[in-house]
Amino acid sequence: MSTPFPEPTQPASSSAEVLLRYLDYFRDQVTQRVEGLSEHEQRTSRLPSGWTPVQLVKHLTYVERRWLDWGFEGAAVAEPWADSRDGRWFVDDDESLAELLAAFRSQAARSNTVVRSHDLTDVGRPGPRWNGQPPARLDRVLLHLVQEYARHAGHLDIVSELAGGPTGE
Repeated sequence: MSTPFPEPTQPASSSAEVLLRYLDYFRDQVTQRVEGLSEHEQRTSRLPSGWTPVQLVKHLTYVERRWLDWGFEGAAVAEPWADSRDGRWFVDDDESLAELLAAFRSQAARSNTVVRSHDLTDVGRPGPRWNGQPPARLDRVLLHLVQEYARHAGHLDIVSELAGGPTGE
């Protein structure tokens, strides 16, 4: 089932719910694009930067983990940058799309739980994510995540179009 675009006139119980609807929408768009590609295209880069669609899925999983679990919640995360190797996004050849999407969906559910258990004005816990700076408020973290998803979903839309896969909303 496709997550509908969060129309501005659709009633919402809170601003947090509006932001979560956008995140859910973008997560669904990423999933649909990657699943709509052949296995070869999922693991092939069509861009000079060299990233692949499966690498993007893993990257977005870790982006949420870094910002909400490790950053905002201050949770211990063994390898917060495990989506990257030598300064580039990385996926092992033995990591299947099914495994990557399961981790992606699990992290999305965890992220939504974190958001729903706080007020948007709550400040994150101090920790290494903030590089010595004061922790961010939840609303700032969520706006950053929405921006990250919007940007990468647009990139993926272009990659999918080049590969003959699904595009558009």
